[in-house]
Amino acid sequence: MAEVTLTGLTKTFGANVALNDVTMTIPDGSFVVLLGPTGAGKTTTLRMVSGLDSPDGGRVTIGGRDMAGLAPAQRNVAMVFQQYSLYPHLTVRQNLEFPLKSPILRTPKAEIDRKVGQVAEVLQISHKLDNKATALSGGEMQRVSIGRALVRDPSVYLMDEPLSSLDAKLRADLRVELKSIQADSGATLLYVTHDQIEAMTMATHVGVLDKGKLVQFGPPREIYEAPVSIYAASRLGQPRINVLPADVFGGAPAGASSIGLRPEQIVQGEGEESRVQRVERLGDQTRLHLAFKSHDIVTVTDAHTPLKSGDIVRIRPDKPFYFDASGARLA
Repeated sequence: MAEVTLTGLTKTFGANVALNDVTMTIPDGSFVVLLGPTGAGKTTTLRMVSGLDSPDGGRVTIGGRDMAGLAPAQRNVAMVFQQYSLYPHLTVRQNLEFPLKSPILRTPKAEIDRKVGQVAEVLQISHKLDNKATALSGGEMQRVSIGRALVRDPSVYLMDEPLSSLDAKLRADLRVELKSIQADSGATLLYVTHDQIEAMTMATHVGVLDKGKLVQFGPPREIYEAPVSIYAASRLGQPRINVLPADVFGGAPAGASSIGLRPEQIVQGEGEESRVQRVERLGDQTRLHLAFKSHDIVTVTDAHTPLKSGDIVRIRPDKPFYFDASGARLA
């Protein structure tokens, strides 16, 4: 596997700036998730690394080697797209074998059989190896698509929202599988998603992108506990961070425009009165939707709470975040 370095990466499409001076190091053996809404620059970054697009400025290195001028086939990367991109006329086995039969790799047949069997077992598709791709369910097709990348030993795996089209249970199962495969193999993996749960549960590092700029990069827990801005704070955490006027509880520091409160930063049972608007029971936890001084707040409480709509709850902040007028966090 290999370290990937992006240095001053810039890309424009007409008047649209897709990437704006992005600099980031993806450590060897890491699972890096790029997080942000549509248009943030996630997929463009992936395409720069893969060689499907070329940057207007800056450079990409993989394993210390400058990728300038190298085609995707010369970069030794494996890419998984949101769409399945299988060969419909081939069987599952033939789809999995296809990358290994490349003239560049020249993989011996015994090694092909071993790798295909191993990956099929991990992805639980061994019983489908002789089925045509067109006979598979959507979840099975995506497993085969992921398997086509896994059978290779590339320098980097690149995955563009590979789980987004799957149902919730299969998504959860494959999150665990992918993380386990990456950890066991020591693979370097760059992964694009909108899903913050995927980011929190799978990533060793998260890159938060906004309108082509890298806002923050680091371990997911670090970004959750020490966000540099409202935008970065809002990318991770369920329920989403509550952002209110800085003086709503009083005692705001100089220069503060907003206060940010994650669920665990709201102490219940003391402080000022709020009214329960709705109780949302999710099994392992219960979310409280509160009305506080004309503001809406969402927090969590005991799964078996007796609270109901209309009840009064006292709340106060505990070690909240404060942000200035631009949204930047105050130290």
